[in-house]
Amino acid sequence: MRLLVTGGAGFIGANFVLATVRDRPDVRVTVLDSLTYAGSRESLAGVDTQIRLVQGDITDADLVGRLVGESDAVVHFAAETHVDNALADPEPFVRSNIVGTFTILEAVRHATASRPVRLHHVSTDEVYGDLELGDPAKFTESTPYNPSSPYSSTKAASDMLVRAWVRSYRLTATLSNCSNNYGPFQHVEKFIPRQITNILTGRRPKLYGTGANVRDWIHVEDHNSAVWKILTHGAVGRTYLIGADGECDNLTVMRTILRLMDRSPDDFDHVTDRAGHDLRYAIDATPLRDELGWRPAHRDFEAGLRDTIDWYRHNRSWWGPIKDAVEAAYQSRGQ
Repeated sequence: MRLLVTGGAGFIGANFVLATVRDRPDVRVTVLDSLTYAGSRESLAGVDTQIRLVQGDITDADLVGRLVGESDAVVHFAAETHVDNALADPEPFVRSNIVGTFTILEAVRHATASRPVRLHHVSTDEVYGDLELGDPAKFTESTPYNPSSPYSSTKAASDMLVRAWVRSYRLTATLSNCSNNYGPFQHVEKFIPRQITNILTGRRPKLYGTGANVRDWIHVEDHNSAVWKILTHGAVGRTYLIGADGECDNLTVMRTILRLMDRSPDDFDHVTDRAGHDLRYAIDATPLRDELGWRPAHRDFEAGLRDTIDWYRHNRSWWGPIKDAVEAAYQSRGQ
């Protein structure tokens, strides 16, 4: 298989590429990444001689068309993802998430005119909006879209484009909406690595509001194993929800990190809450488990957090150069 991975130098994409090279030596991987602040060559350093890395923008129709034309399958991770950044400046999110996905879809459509090209589009559970705290309901593939941030609304738009191209142009495509990921190579602007690296640099961790907001955590390796299962066995046109039953409120996550790092459970600061902060996400991944036989390997969230802490502790050279700038940006927003 000749596989094109968009956004393959970002957090989830890089982990996907590393696992693919490790577990599937018959797959020839090309990564397309614009290498913005959230993408890093260093994340792929362990496999740089085994893949082709192309620096470029997914809105570049000529480049994308050429790379898709050379591929048997495309896994589309590339996206702007940080909600706080979207609130400050939504334009890059519209360009990358909507126009970029359109560009990928058109490239796949034109390539498919001469031979099949398989596409998998990676998205987020945030397109569904949020659930009430204490509500037993979970998101399913039939949950109506109700995005509440510039980020989630652009991802919702990209999902709708993929569905329309499947129906109108018969693209061989699938979609997935995943819950919150954690693990190695996640940018330190995100909640879990921010708290870990704050402690490692002598700063106090920061918690939005009261910390009551609930997220459904999944280890990035489990997310990526699900993507491969969908890519190879998923039904064309289907949307699969990926989750590992990892619901936990942010205050509990914070205190677990503090305990695992030998700090007092109250050794953190409450900061101004994010505007429009979604209350709760929860995924029902029953079809993925029952129909495709997928199971998460990282079922113990605390053990996964411990491993993640160890990774950041031993890879300061990867995140250290960007830490001060990230904290300066948060401080300018009172967060």
